[in-house]
Amino acid sequence: MIRPDSEAPRPDAAEAAHMPMPPSVQAGRMAHAIFRVARLHRMLAGQLLRRVGLHPGQELVMMQLWDLGPQRQIDLIRLLGSDAATMTRTIKRLEHAGFVRRRPSPTDKRATIIEPTEASLALRHQVDEVWAELEECTAGGLPEERQAEAVQVLELIEASLALAATRHAHRETGGQAAPPEGRAGRT
Repeated sequence: MIRPDSEAPRPDAAEAAHMPMPPSVQAGRMAHAIFRVARLHRMLAGQLLRRVGLHPGQELVMMQLWDLGPQRQIDLIRLLGSDAATMTRTIKRLEHAGFVRRRPSPTDKRATIIEPTEASLALRHQVDEVWAELEECTAGGLPEERQAEAVQVLELIEASLALAATRHAHRETGGQAAPPEGRAGRT
């Protein structure tokens, strides 16, 4: 009897990392590898962040606020390459948890300023520890020079994907698309 996917046994993360690549993805070996790595990285980040009461992505918002100070919500969207709906949900959840507060901009009545609360400052050290542990799990087995090489390759891949996304958006909108925000697009 074939069981529905929801009932099928699932391999654990370690087993999944060593599964052979399905023949149907041979034409996209790198894309498939990136998908698998990103999925496992996000899963581990989620597990680690849960210990401090955050979900993946929320720590990035907090890091920006801690490092740069209060920001307009639109600036957080641009800094993190997010969309408005996702950022609104993230800010609401962080506000509900007591880590940020919103206030109207004194210079632009349409804008909202997001600022970290005093309560979030205790969280900062914990987030730093989580990111250090995530980094160790991600690259701990690689010598430092290989880690630097890996970061360079990932930056090249990011730049290539950002350029492709811009081209595709440009074609879809008949030339009216703005370049995607993110690290690769900034100088």
